[in-house]
Amino acid sequence: MARSTVIAIGASAGGVAALCRIAAAVPDTLKTPILVVLHIGTHRSELPKLLNAAGPLPAKHAEDGEMIKPGHIYVAPPDRHMTVTRGSLRLLRTPKVNWARPAIDPLFRSVAEGYGPSAIGVILTGNLNDGSLGLGEIKRCGGIAIAQDPDDAAYPEMPASAAAHVALDYRVPIAEMSNLLIRLVSGDDGKELVMPITLSQPNAEPDPQIIDGQPFERPIAVTCPECGGALHASGDGEIIKFGCHIGHSYTAEIMATAQFDEMERTMRAAVRFLNERAEFCLQMAEHARLTQPDASAAWQAASKQALDRAYKLRDLVEQDWITPETFAVDQATRQVRA
Repeated sequence: MARSTVIAIGASAGGVAALCRIAAAVPDTLKTPILVVLHIGTHRSELPKLLNAAGPLPAKHAEDGEMIKPGHIYVAPPDRHMTVTRGSLRLLRTPKVNWARPAIDPLFRSVAEGYGPSAIGVILTGNLNDGSLGLGEIKRCGGIAIAQDPDDAAYPEMPASAAAHVALDYRVPIAEMSNLLIRLVSGDDGKELVMPITLSQPNAEPDPQIIDGQPFERPIAVTCPECGGALHASGDGEIIKFGCHIGHSYTAEIMATAQFDEMERTMRAAVRFLNERAEFCLQMAEHARLTQPDASAAWQAASKQALDRAYKLRDLVEQDWITPETFAVDQATRQVRA
């Protein structure tokens, strides 16, 4: 019985060559899926094509919602974090992590949560330290933590960080990585086998605070609606005052009103940008209609998408909002009149 149900690999600078060497040395009999994050940013990625040419396992860019198949390599596409939930892949354009999107840590954390001791995490060549925290989560959940030997890496910082902060199970040069993975998957490394598991509970109720598996963290501070500086609160009896270091100050009720007005202004500006994008893409579609029909269709699709989202955002802005600040003012007014 196989030890692992998933292999997660993270790489950055120098990672294309390292990943191709791994792909070239794994056999088509390997039935464990491999999930790959390479720091590609928004740039076009040819990595699946290169991996397909290098070795026997089929490689492709992940698609949102698709189920993971054994013996396939899934690559995070440009500008999307890739995570795994209950055996399916999610692609998220959530904020950058460690200055990167796609980033390694989101994938590793989701693999740790979903597969526990059935997971293998691998950090390859790269700068800085993305992946160290995620690899630590895989290790903490009972999975196997591996890093490329920093002395063997074209860019040693990422594997060196993993070695410094995670109790690695293995640290090997890239030439030995594929054979190690094969042994681990087959259970031939001499360690106790574990049952493949999925830790996620399929019937568990979703957390209403979590959107697409990404929780909103509480802000470190509330900021000034006028200048963006951090606000501090002070009290004088029942009146609470908020002030920033520039000198702007508000009572709680006026602060809430100013904050709401700034939020509405920002959202309406986003509606305007979306509407302008829709118009720009429509003009480009018309420009390409006669000479580049395929490009024209893509511009038209982008225009429709922007307009659809502009309508949704406008509807959101124009919904009724709960305004406790007006309730507090009205209550105070009634008390005075009484």
